[in-house]
Amino acid sequence: MYSVTLKVNQTSHSLDLDERTSLLDVLREHLKLTGSKKGCDHGQCGACTVLVNGRRINACLTLAVMHEGDEITTIEGLGSPENLHRMQAAFMEHDGFQCGYCTPGQICSAVGMLSEAAKGWPSHVTENVATRSPPLTDAEIRERMSGNLCRCAAYPNIVAAIRDAAKQSI
Repeated sequence: MYSVTLKVNQTSHSLDLDERTSLLDVLREHLKLTGSKKGCDHGQCGACTVLVNGRRINACLTLAVMHEGDEITTIEGLGSPENLHRMQAAFMEHDGFQCGYCTPGQICSAVGMLSEAAKGWPSHVTENVATRSPPLTDAEIRERMSGNLCRCAAYPNIVAAIRDAAKQSI
């Protein structure tokens, strides 16, 4: 067992863990934050996406003990029912979900993706990688979100929601 203190959604949690425990399992099983979903448990679907120090990661692929001192944000930490994060509100407005299983990961990934784009990070479809702030075309959004799968195929609405939230942040 390994003693670790994790800061999740602005709250510190002291835990004794098997050092092989994934961040996703800590969030879901130990902290009862069940918004992040276990889809494939292999990093292929993105349903478990959370933000660590503002960057998106697949929580199923990282060990919890690696994140002592990090700022971990789950879907529960982005907003509240009374005060939705702009991305959550955009997903609601554009029906960016059907069954909802992938939605928490999609939203966390989209928040991280907008931050990456704002920092000027190019994607594989960025036409001019020297551009400081590549325009978020539908192709850019699709490419940047390609690690998050939706079995219901709500992609057009997800892209519309992200495009709308991106406009709000400008």
